[in-house]
Amino acid sequence: MWKEFRAFALKGNILDLAIGVIIGAAFGKIVASLVSDIIMPLVGLLLGGIDLSGLTYTIGDAPLKYGLFLQTVVDFLIVSFSIFLFIKAISRFKRKEETKPEKAPTPSNEEVLLAEIRDLLKQNVRLNKPEARD
Repeated sequence: MWKEFRAFALKGNILDLAIGVIIGAAFGKIVASLVSDIIMPLVGLLLGGIDLSGLTYTIGDAPLKYGLFLQTVVDFLIVSFSIFLFIKAISRFKRKEETKPEKAPTPSNEEVLLAEIRDLLKQNVRLNKPEARD
């Protein structure tokens, strides 16, 4: 069982996934900071200083903090849009790499010789046709 687990854990897919999770967590922190420290204060200024996180509704003794929920939804939308733009930019760079024209491979000596033989045979067939002799 240990050998099977080790083989599974050391597969390339698992390592790639682990690296992706770590980078994703770090990128998530960067985007969360961008949202909370830069974008939301600007949005607050544009909306006249409205802070959604302070909105509550009390039912009996239980406060419903729907403002925090709305703030989290706005944060999610901004974070997901930022990730979308990041992935779109990366995809554009990948497409440019894929569309670079590759040099045509140079034919080997054998291919050159075979092409010459083919051309000579075609020329010989044309010369030996009855229409060509007249």
